[in-house]
Amino acid sequence: MAVLVLADHDLGVLSSATARVVSAVSSLGPVDVLVLGEGVDQVAEAAAHLPGVARVRIAQHTAFAGQSAEALTPVLAALAPDYTHIVTSAGAVGRDVLPRLAAVLDLMPVTDVIAIHGPNRFERPIYAGNALETVTSNQPRHILTLRASAFHAAGQGGNAPIEPVSHPAVTGAARLIAAHRTESDTPDLASAQIVVGGGVSVGSAEGFKLVEQLAHRLKAAVGATRAAVDAGYAPNDWQVGQTGKIIAPDLYIAIGISGALQHLAGIQGAKKIVAINTDPEAPLVKLADFALIGDLFAVIPQLIAELDRLGVKR
Repeated sequence: MAVLVLADHDLGVLSSATARVVSAVSSLGPVDVLVLGEGVDQVAEAAAHLPGVARVRIAQHTAFAGQSAEALTPVLAALAPDYTHIVTSAGAVGRDVLPRLAAVLDLMPVTDVIAIHGPNRFERPIYAGNALETVTSNQPRHILTLRASAFHAAGQGGNAPIEPVSHPAVTGAARLIAAHRTESDTPDLASAQIVVGGGVSVGSAEGFKLVEQLAHRLKAAVGATRAAVDAGYAPNDWQVGQTGKIIAPDLYIAIGISGALQHLAGIQGAKKIVAINTDPEAPLVKLADFALIGDLFAVIPQLIAELDRLGVKR
């Protein structure tokens, strides 16, 4: 058996999610990493240094720059006969590309995998994370998306060869015109060990800066509920929940978040949860390992001041 991992990358940098995916599938057989993009030589080099990678395969074309399913799927389909498993993270690209690939190959994809129990047995959440199911697939080939946050990352120390891949002619009706990004120096939300999240109770974009200040002190990623994002307090790429990013940090600090079912679905992998809320009956407060009942505008400045006193500064 051999495994093909489609690398996640952005702005010429290999995503940490790819290291987690490689680590998760290394027990299934030799792992090849496929890098598709434009000007992605450094991405391929970073992938080659991941332990467990047998080789890195790279194809570059202007049409790959937007990472569209229309452009990437034919390359994956052409390589598919060489692999028993084709895998990537359950991010924006993976959710777009792999279902299309599965349709082309006439296979059923298994999505949002959080545990691999064997070559054809996979565990995934259902019902918005309220239950887990183990899927046994008897298909000749497996198309998988993995929740990268559920797995530990591979380290460094690999030295895999890098080889170009010939691919079919790339055609597409869509092209990337522009990318609008949120400038931030915080860790990647999907793979951060500490996440500080804010809800609509912060009251304004200015109030949300308190959440960001605490996150900066802890070197944490910043998350937000859908309500906070919809209100304009936080950018879209900070949204955590069923319709946002799924996270599994070691510590999640929830500030002014009541705990709607959709948000809870996004934080189910968190190992420890601290809730800061005025309502002791809020669902997230009851679920939390620790709860601070009080006004966030009083509690957070005190926390920041105590962290400063202890010398915990960014």
